[in-house]
Amino acid sequence: MSYAYPWVEGPPWPEDALPRDQLEDRIQQILGRHNMCVMATVGKNGPIASPIEYYAYGLELFMLPDPGTPKLKALQRDPSICVAVHGNYHGWHSATGVQVFGKAEIIEPHAEGWDHGMKVFRWYEWMHDLAMDTSKPFERQVLRVIPEKILLTDTWLWKQGFSAKQKWLAEG
Repeated sequence: MSYAYPWVEGPPWPEDALPRDQLEDRIQQILGRHNMCVMATVGKNGPIASPIEYYAYGLELFMLPDPGTPKLKALQRDPSICVAVHGNYHGWHSATGVQVFGKAEIIEPHAEGWDHGMKVFRWYEWMHDLAMDTSKPFERQVLRVIPEKILLTDTWLWKQGFSAKQKWLAEG
């Protein structure tokens, strides 16, 4: 028995779904606590998975991919994308993370949505860290991830009587 975290003892573990508003809030909390993910795409010769910095706006993610990279070329061929974000793991009591499945939208500089994406992505700090001129935003494509399905894992939910595995689906 876990004396510090007795709710991880099981099975059986709770199986109830979180109400949608609580699920969205929990997902946004995880996305907001982190800014690194592993982005998986469908490459010409198979899957490609790469670590990349992101910033969240609600359930959408914004990134600045390097031009000409295999992952960007893969997304130009097939916009299907999966993004994984996870917290630090210190045992079953702390298992948290999300997988975001959806479509990638590549937004060219100054096209509709680019200004919004650059406001979400912390470009100033990014450019400053690379000793680049920060007098204006870097004119680079913005990658917007539009979620269709999000899988949440959070074993703290057991303590509240909910399943540690939750699924969010886009409405419509």
